[in-house]
Amino acid sequence: MAAFFAFLHHLAAFSLFAALVVQFVLIRSPLTVESARKLQLYDRVYGIAAVVLLVVGLGRVFHFEKGAYYYFHSWPFLAKFSLFVIVGLISIVPTREYLRWGSALKAGQVPSVSAERLKSIRSIIHYEMLGVVLILLCAALTAKGIGIML
Repeated sequence: MAAFFAFLHHLAAFSLFAALVVQFVLIRSPLTVESARKLQLYDRVYGIAAVVLLVVGLGRVFHFEKGAYYYFHSWPFLAKFSLFVIVGLISIVPTREYLRWGSALKAGQVPSVSAERLKSIRSIIHYEMLGVVLILLCAALTAKGIGIML
């Protein structure tokens, strides 16, 4: 069972990052009805992957791996978890923007978004990708037992 949870955890992490990369690529091109719909879709994939990653990750912490005591006494794990929360919070901005496009897309129209706003969304996605890379670094440190505060 532990191996299955590890697989789900990794699958969710890779899915989350892939959805983020696709959003970044799509938001760099001129916005069309099709690209806006894809942005909404990949944002949903991103959100679902994040929830699965969190639930499965906490399951691993409390039931399948080294135990909560180990993880909550590891500064890399605490940094990883904090970064996950921060990335999740900043991801609210693009999600709200994509949701705002709903009525225009239902009407088959390109959403009206300023170039400045699109640039802001691109920057946020950049920060999210950086956060995920830092999370991966913290995961590697945690797995090797670096930073244990016992």
